[in-house]
Amino acid sequence: MSAIARGFALSISLLALMTAAKAATITGTVKGSDGAPFRGAFVSAQNLATKMTVNVLTQTDGRYAIKNLPAGDYTISAKSVGYDRTDAGKMTLGAEQGGAKDFSLKKGKVQWADLSTWQGNVLFPDAPGKKPLFNVCFACHGFESRMADKGYDLAGWQSRVDYMTNAMYFFTHGRISEQEGKDVAAYMDSLFGKDRTLPASPGDMPKYKDTVHAPWSDEALKIVYVEYDMPNPSSFPWAAAEDRDGKYWIPFYGNNNRIARLDAATGKVEEFTAPNEGTAAIHSAIPAPDGSVWFTEQGANKIGRWDPVTKEITEYQDEWKPGKEGFLDGGSKHTLRVLPNGEVWSTGGPLSKFDPKTGKFTGLGDVPSVYGIATDKNGMVWFAEYTPNGGIGMADPKTMQVEKFMPPTRNQRARRIVTDDRGVVWFAEFQSGKVGKFDPKSKSFEEWQLPGAEPTPYAFETDARGNVWYSSEHQDVLGRLDPASGKVVEFPYVHAENTMREFFKDSKGRMWYGSPANDKVGYFYLDE
Repeated sequence: MSAIARGFALSISLLALMTAAKAATITGTVKGSDGAPFRGAFVSAQNLATKMTVNVLTQTDGRYAIKNLPAGDYTISAKSVGYDRTDAGKMTLGAEQGGAKDFSLKKGKVQWADLSTWQGNVLFPDAPGKKPLFNVCFACHGFESRMADKGYDLAGWQSRVDYMTNAMYFFTHGRISEQEGKDVAAYMDSLFGKDRTLPASPGDMPKYKDTVHAPWSDEALKIVYVEYDMPNPSSFPWAAAEDRDGKYWIPFYGNNNRIARLDAATGKVEEFTAPNEGTAAIHSAIPAPDGSVWFTEQGANKIGRWDPVTKEITEYQDEWKPGKEGFLDGGSKHTLRVLPNGEVWSTGGPLSKFDPKTGKFTGLGDVPSVYGIATDKNGMVWFAEYTPNGGIGMADPKTMQVEKFMPPTRNQRARRIVTDDRGVVWFAEFQSGKVGKFDPKSKSFEEWQLPGAEPTPYAFETDARGNVWYSSEHQDVLGRLDPASGKVVEFPYVHAENTMREFFKDSKGRMWYGSPANDKVGYFYLDE
């Protein structure tokens, strides 16, 4: 570990000690229906005032400890897949107070809403609607939160398909035909409708046991998730990035057309509405050094600016390709970063630069379709092309020259990309299930294969110790790669369908994320 990293880790440890000295703790034991200690159950404590929930896992002896809780009223619960959730009621904690709650989990049924996207793909039967469901509809959410327990009839499923194809027309146009929409509705009706063909529990299917994750390692049980509920259902919070005042900015995707600011101390969420008519599909919101917040509107091919003084939003429209107005292939704004000189760079189609001084966009024709974006210590803009034959590349903001580099694995579909303090470039190979590394000095690549049938790394970031963290969209796990040893540790997530899109480190070293399908934002850390 470098001296900087050691100092950073030490500051985090001291911060944790100072916080713990002023905070409350809840401890206890979880047992199974047989009376034996229950390993790997999630125990959660939600603050009723702030809607902050701290989620921890039980250890091998069944014990758990929820630490660093502010004074207040909490509800406590325990759960595990295949067991009934147990609520222990309300507990009032004062500063530096300790509380205790023990649980006994009763055996129950595995629910379809408990599965990962990959498990669903394995267990669902093949039929005409399956391919468009997984390839198009699940680009934003899966079946767990919005389908598995709804029980609509065919007309109800068709109404939901019609709603989504209209609300997300910019995205679904050309990707799902009218007949495919009918196939999807019929398929969902066969899976989860009133006359469903699937068993009530996936646990009743012989193939289910082959899809269950192997027992979690002892190290995996150390992960802690701290999450905040969004005030409105279906907000689809895409991420959470810290501003200069220690608040967190959240883009709401879909037709919400809002960005939000979270005060993590109070749980207060302020929302600000973009004036765009129709679906804006706000994909990325980044605070700038001057206190403003810039964001992208994928569905409208715009970027927006929130003014910290007036709290008003101004939108800037980029040009569409003639004849393709309103569609992704006509132009889009996806993920952005703000450079120190104030320039706003956006991915989408194409990679573009916006100059706030002139109000003009400059598109880079050499990069017609691009996904992830990052800046390095030298001010260069790095990007990842999420296309069959794409790779990664670098754009010079001064000369606007582009240089591309092809990873060893073809059709890897590089998605997110980050740079570390040394200037090394890291990227997530979504299709091939690998972590890629590129050294700009030697122009050399290195790759690490991730575990699992479909690792699908999406949200992506490095930590102060040089580890690489990723979320698996299809497996519903978090992973941590130690490049020095090649070791990967997988961690369970407290909900199904994590759908995490980006990780952002805050000033305390915490890794923030959004879980759109679960309408939560939060951060995670290891209780070491």
